[in-house]
Amino acid sequence: MPQTLLNEIINQLNSLEQDELQQLNQIIHIYLTDKAQADQTTKFYQALLNSGLVKEIKQPIPQPQERTLIQVQGKPVSQTIIEERC
Repeated sequence: MPQTLLNEIINQLNSLEQDELQQLNQIIHIYLTDKAQADQTTKFYQALLNSGLVKEIKQPIPQPQERTLIQVQGKPVSQTIIEERC
């Protein structure tokens, strides 16, 4: 970050109210915690690669989308399976 931008942000802190400063503090704390955890995870994965324990690090699976339930007519599938096995 350029020093001029940082100085501008610091100067704007004087115009913030107490509750706004607290909100900003919480956001910065969350950001720093997330960044530290991400850095630690990256170092861990890199150590696994360097040691030869793994060949590649796969990307995490994205969160599944919410599925829409549908109404079916007739007996439940589980009941049909049980009847067919008997």
